[in-house]
Amino acid sequence: MKILKLLNDILLLILLILISNKSVYSEEAVDIWNIKANTNNNNQISDEDDISNTSNNTIISGEEILDKTVITVNEDSNSFTDKNEIVGIYDPEINDLSIDMWKKTDGVRLSETLNKIFELNLSEDSSKILNISLLTNSYSPTNNISFDEFISFKNKWLIKNADLNLVELYLEKNNSLSFNDELIKYYVDYNLSKTDLKQACKIFNNNLNTDNKYLVKFNIYCLINENKIEESLMRLDLLQEAGFTDSFFEQRVYKLIGYEENIKNEINDKNILNFHLSHRLNDDFIYEPNISSPKFIWRYLASANLLSNIDDLDLENKEKILALEKATHDKNYPEDKLFSIYEKFLFNINQYLNLRETHKLLHPVEGRALLYQGSLIFDEPSKKISILKDLKESFKESGTENAFEIKLSKFLMNIDEGSVPSNYTKFYNKNLKSSSISTKSIKINNKVIHQSKLLKHFSGESTLDETKKNLENIFKDTIKKDKNYIFSTKDIIIIESLRSDGIEIPNKYKNLYNITKPEIPQQIQKYIDNDEKGMSLLKLVELIREDRIKDLGSDSLYFIIETLNKLKINKLRNSIILDVVPLKV
Repeated sequence: MKILKLLNDILLLILLILISNKSVYSEEAVDIWNIKANTNNNNQISDEDDISNTSNNTIISGEEILDKTVITVNEDSNSFTDKNEIVGIYDPEINDLSIDMWKKTDGVRLSETLNKIFELNLSEDSSKILNISLLTNSYSPTNNISFDEFISFKNKWLIKNADLNLVELYLEKNNSLSFNDELIKYYVDYNLSKTDLKQACKIFNNNLNTDNKYLVKFNIYCLINENKIEESLMRLDLLQEAGFTDSFFEQRVYKLIGYEENIKNEINDKNILNFHLSHRLNDDFIYEPNISSPKFIWRYLASANLLSNIDDLDLENKEKILALEKATHDKNYPEDKLFSIYEKFLFNINQYLNLRETHKLLHPVEGRALLYQGSLIFDEPSKKISILKDLKESFKESGTENAFEIKLSKFLMNIDEGSVPSNYTKFYNKNLKSSSISTKSIKINNKVIHQSKLLKHFSGESTLDETKKNLENIFKDTIKKDKNYIFSTKDIIIIESLRSDGIEIPNKYKNLYNITKPEIPQQIQKYIDNDEKGMSLLKLVELIREDRIKDLGSDSLYFIIETLNKLKINKLRNSIILDVVPLKV
């Protein structure tokens, strides 16, 4: 072996002892995506290792090598399969949940519900609830679903959600799981595609339990990059002793440590590690992506500033612009640069005057360029917003609607809400990305229940006795005096939430609150009656979907709050109430 020549006699002796006493063969790695229902995950980085299907995988744990003399070899890749461990990120008490929140859940219903949810483009609000339900520390359900299937759903959501901070935290807290290979691979690949090798390598410091050869290779490269040459060579030698061969990777390892001088300047784009090594060891690296290029290619090229300058772009090359639109949709190319390209197209006055019809006759790229320029030219609110809606629809039809998010929100922020035509109100509210308002900016109005001092109960600023007194005063000074007072759904939400917390309306005022309340959907009510907190939260995610809670109808808002009331999930309920119910200034 080439590497053995680089090791000293002591390390060689240790290796021989280890190799003679440890078996480095095991069963094939667990496929964590082999779940009952087959769904696609568009956010997963797809770059399978060229040897990932080999059956004689060498299993090397991520434990640190003590004094550079011990390599831990895990001989049982399925050691956790039959165990029901507590897995997650958040302590249950933080969100008023329990470690047994899935105890009564049927796995078939859980799988069906999660597969439906994963097909949706969830809003920030629904994603928050899904994070709480799936990432709270809990036992897995035991009815009609295995432990590894349940864990695979958690991993799949983490990948779809694409929050690398959450992924890192999850891996740190659950580093003993043998089902995390795809999640670890996603984490290191995504960071490397952002050209952040240091962050990608950081995860290997967490004693991860992995038997995946691609990850072992990645770890070897990290060790070389950290100048831990002997340790990296020991790991690579173990792989080679187990029959591992990857000439592309091995040649570049030898090149990096100075063992080989000349290697072929080929570009290997089979996975992000190979692509990165191709770039790092090639001073004349040039790569031209197309619309079919994987997301990680676009992300890497954008992060490394290797994409062509828009000033040099040929506007006749529509395929290239379509590829840039897709890259923008995937958040791998800046919106500003894409729209700068649109500004370069030339149109005549008649096309501008009739742009809502003319854009349909042009190539989709030219049509979007015309609409965008039109949105810059026309200032009248109803005209501008109708053009913006057409432009958004054009992106949606091309499957690249996310390419027009930041720009669209900025346009809408400059349009006064009062001047928005009623038929565009939903479009306006849905696409206006405004920052959340602090609860300190709540405007108190004791003449309206849902704007009154009662809100201080949900922010923790008043005691139970103070809240009881505030409630009695409102009924005495406002409701009783105003014979025409009509309880809105938001009023009902506040009163029912107070009652859920043990604060009753005084008997002498109960006749003033004789109202009909909306009924909770039957399926949610069944989960509530069966104390299935996990499934109840998932049904709320299905209800909210891609909307903001504040944009939902009053009945839907009531269902959400009342469900949380009955399940005693008060902290989440309070945050929703304070965000949605009060009048803000």
